Amino acid sequence: MKPLRILVLILCACFASVAWGQPPAANGRSDWTEFHRQNMMRWNPYESVLSVKNVGNMVVKWQFKTRGAVYSSPAVANGVVYVGSQDNKVYALKASTGAKLWSYPTGGTVDSSPAVANGVVYVGSEDNNLYALNARSGRKLWSYPTGYVYSASPTVVNGVVYFGSDDGNVYALDASTGALLWSYATNGIVRSSPAVANGVVYVGSGESGFGGELDALNASTGDLLWSYTTNVGAASSPAISKGVVYFGSSFADDGCQTPNVIALKASTGKVLWSDSFCAYMNSPAVANDVVYVGTDFPFAGYILYALNARTGAQLWSFPNAGGDSTPAVANGVVYVGSSDFEGCPNHNVNALNARTGAKLWSYATGGCVASSPAVSNGVVYVGSDNGKVYAFSLKKGRK
Repeated sequence: MKPLRILVLILCACFASVAWGQPPAANGRSDWTEFHRQNMMRWNPYESVLSVKNVGNMVVKWQFKTRGAVYSSPAVANGVVYVGSQDNKVYALKASTGAKLWSYPTGGTVDSSPAVANGVVYVGSEDNNLYALNARSGRKLWSYPTGYVYSASPTVVNGVVYFGSDDGNVYALDASTGALLWSYATNGIVRSSPAVANGVVYVGSGESGFGGELDALNASTGDLLWSYTTNVGAASSPAISKGVVYFGSSFADDGCQTPNVIALKASTGKVLWSDSFCAYMNSPAVANDVVYVGTDFPFAGYILYALNARTGAQLWSFPNAGGDSTPAVANGVVYVGSSDFEGCPNHNVNALNARTGAKLWSYATGGCVASSPAVSNGVVYVGSDNGKVYAFSLKKGRK
């Protein structure tokens, strides 16, 4: 899951862009600082280098080998890539070359996606702690213990870190000190990355086969504003766009009648539309009035869907993509990996035409791609369970 807001190393970012024939984004606006990205939609509206016309020319810019599978989704801030690995470490890599700047050892695997804000990296570890690390040096600033942190990714907004835990709680911590501001007990485990908008925290919880819910909490106090019960299992990380919350959940053994992709009015929780896809649905991305959401552990194949954000009508579908990898959208292109519960139909990272679903490019990593891509300044960053972090971009001189 990922955040960032830093205006330091602009000269370095500019140099990296020029070196690869790419114009720099103003003030780091193209950075991808957390799982949701800053707009809580997994959409980068500032990407202008990669496009439908040229993304088919992408090549490997660099790759970095860790000692464990990389399920964490990269965060990109101020010319640095931050990512976790199942070798129990958090890494900071130079975005232009992949060179390691630092690594920090935790006491457990790091499947959580880092969030970066104000010079600090926030990330969870299976040693049950949320860590705050100095973004430049990797020095630990503080850590906060919970009952059990698995893969939940933090979100940082207005000096507060929001994250969930398998102990069933949603936590809000002071981003500077790690002091607990509030916690909220849900009715299930929380592996959802909270989405925060207009003073409200939206977060999913639950377990497959045991019911789930999507809660809306007051961001300042943690008070429950409204809750939507799915009845069919865990709720994904939500996405928010134009006053609507979109999320997926598990599926019911009822002939697939129970809805598991749902759009709710953000202010009230009222259902605007819903549909059932006979599969566990992953976290959605939203861009230009389209919802992109993939299936995981399904009966009918691993499929990425594009749905009309206003009506839920299906626009297109693409097979053998999605699974644990959540799509990212930038400049008319959807990027998504391929992974699933029992193996991979392929080991690809895919780039699809966001309007038609046509495949524009793919790359076989040699391992399942459960990591969710990040797109920033003409480069796509993603991890693979072969232990590598990849950066893809256009060849020098290509446009």
